[in-house]
Parts: sequence; C-alpha cells; structure tokens
Amino acid sequence: MSQVDWLSHLSQMITITGQLEVRCAYGAPWRLAWAQSAAHEIPYHIVLKGRAILEDPETETAKELVGGDIVLLPHGSAHVLHDGSGHAPGLTHERQGSAGWMLSENDSQDEHLDMLCGRFFIGPPHDRLIRNYLPTNLVVRAIDGDGKEGMRSALSHLASLVGLMRMEAVSDRPGGYAILNALSAALFTLVLRAASESEHAPEGLLALAGHPRLAPAISAMFADPARPWKLPDLADLCRMSRATFMRHFQDKLGRSAADLLTDIRMSVAANELKKPAMTTEAVAETVGYQSISAFRRVFADRMGITPGQWRRLAREGQ
Repeated sequence: MSQVDWLSHLSQMITITGQLEVRCAYGAPWRLAWAQSAAHEIPYHIVLKGRAILEDPETETAKELVGGDIVLLPHGSAHVLHDGSGHAPGLTHERQGSAGWMLSENDSQDEHLDMLCGRFFIGPPHDRLIRNYLPTNLVVRAIDGDGKEGMRSALSHLASLVGLMRMEAVSDRPGGYAILNALSAALFTLVLRAASESEHAPEGLLALAGHPRLAPAISAMFADPARPWKLPDLADLCRMSRATFMRHFQDKLGRSAADLLTDIRMSVAANELKKPAMTTEAVAETVGYQSISAFRRVFADRMGITPGQWRRLAREGQ
C-alpha cells in the first residue's frame, strides 16, 4: 500500500470544495486580518510573488512566507498577514472581477505582493476529522526561491497547479471562476501529499503518513475500516512489536490507533447514514460494529448527536 491510498480514501470520504475569493496586489506597507472561520471552512493563501508575514494572534507566533509558498489553516484560526515593516497600511481599492472573485489593490509602489486568497469547504461532520488530525498551520513550498519547480513529484505538480491558477486569475476568459474553484479543490489534496512527503512532515496525520514504517497501518485503516483491526494486526503490517508500534504511533499522531480507526469509521458512517436505503443497523455493520447499541453510543460520543439525529439533519440539509 502507498501513501496515495490513504489520501485517496480520505478525499473520497470528506467532500472538499474550493473557492478563490480575493487576489491581493499590494505594495508595502499592507496588512490583512481574518477572523476565526466557521467550523466547515479552511482558509488558504498562495503567495505568487513577494513576501508576507503570517501571524497567529492566539499562539503569538509569526512565519515568513515567500513566493511559491502555500498556507492552509485547517483549524480556521484567526490570523493576520502583513508586509513586516510595522508601518500603517495605506488604503486599498476593491473591484469585483467578472470571474466572480475580488481584486484588492493599493497605490504603493514599494515591495510588491501578489497573493491568492480563498477557502475550502468541508462537508459536515468531517471538519472534525480534519481539525483533530491536521496542524493549525500547514505551509508547503510549490516553487523554490528562484522560481523553479521543485524536484519532487508532489512539489512539481503543485507548481504546475499554482501556475494554472495564476493564469486563470490574471485572465478574463469564460469559465475562469469555475476552473479556479475546481483547481482549488485539487490544491487541498496536493498540499497534503506534498506535506506528507516532506522531510519534516508536520504533526498529526501527515507525520504519520510520511513515516515509512507506519504508513502501511494508516493505509490499511483507511482502505478497510470495517475490518476488526487489533493492535497486533497493525503492528505486524508495520513489522514492529506491539509496544514499538504503539509508542511510534502515539508519538507521531498524538492519539492512539484505536482513536484514528474510530474517527474514520464514524466519518464513513456519517456518509452512509445519508442514504435512504441504509438502515442504522446496516450502517453499523458496514463500519465494523455487530452491536447496534455500541455503534449508537460511539457515534453520539464522537459526533455529538445520535445517528438518527444526524440522518434527519442531513436530510433537511439536502
């Protein structure tokens, strides 16, 4: 099994759509602030040219972004982007592009920034799975400092995707908005792939998937969550002792294998419960529960509502 397996299963499990909202073309000084996003939203920013400082007011941390950097905020955290000069920003001018996104500019001729800003929308209740297992901020570099494509395949694909998004953003051709939104959705998966393949994969699910010895376990759980996986089974897949597997898994993910398996099962169950023909008993069996009462108890504990309540909410939403 490969890393692509788990990522493909995750992408099929959680419905992700993307939307480009603003293209920022600023000269320094400039400053942008984003409030906490809704539970099912993940903001993203792509620095096409120039540099930006990303600040997280809650953790009081700052990170410099340069051309080619892509940042996702899986927890939807409030954040600030600025030029780093400390000077008061000038006035900005916004105008609606015919493609559906906003162009925001200022009049400064100093150090220039070109940046795309948008957000991903996650079909509920899968935002819980994303926020529990991805870091607060996720930054990958699609292009190196000289503007050349990275050597690794994931980075090369990201560079190509960002190039397409840039061309669509600066052009005014029919279908541009739809194309940009479709490319945004692909961006999410490519960023996760690139991050998991990096030498310093961020904490959580990506660090786990990027660990060559632990990757078989995560692929197996995503591919066949209904199977009655036991710790010895997963440890054998990774060619580790049970104690070594538990220690490495907990260290990389911050949670146990049983926690991850349960969350995967409940996400699959949430999708199955939307199907009118599927009874709750059938859904329970589909995700590996022989006891309907046990399934209802775990679903309510993880999702905050009962399977029946979720089914009704999903039906009303549709």
